[in-house]
Amino acid sequence: MLMKLTRIYQSSVIDFYSPDFSTELLLPFAEAGVSAGFPSPADDYMELSLDLNKALVRHPAATFYARVKGSSMIDAGIREGDILVIDKSLDPKDGDIAICFLDGEFTVKRIITQEDALLLMPANEEFTPIRITAENDFLVWGVVTYIIHKAR
Repeated sequence: MLMKLTRIYQSSVIDFYSPDFSTELLLPFAEAGVSAGFPSPADDYMELSLDLNKALVRHPAATFYARVKGSSMIDAGIREGDILVIDKSLDPKDGDIAICFLDGEFTVKRIITQEDALLLMPANEEFTPIRITAENDFLVWGVVTYIIHKAR
């Protein structure tokens, strides 16, 4: 089934879901791409199909979905209600958007490494960066690989 989600954890910031990989739903797919200019006559011929679970998930056993609550990442294109695809098997890198566990709460932020510090950067000027110190209970829970949001 396409994007069937089972809630596994609910928090005030992010709700986590486990994906269902037991079935597949193949959807028509325009491999040539979609023109942002004038449409191509070839766009009328969609021959391939696409299963979103296969397209969005590289490591099924380590992949989770989360529904976003809040607006701290709005300027990174992450809005309230969006679904994040999270891969726990990836090592976080500088600049990655990640799900972090910080002092008993989950949050989604961009990871910035500096010479003397680790920062969790929001993408909304109304929020301040969070500097991680030795006193924090901190863990990078997983790396965000895709952001799914409604266009309308």
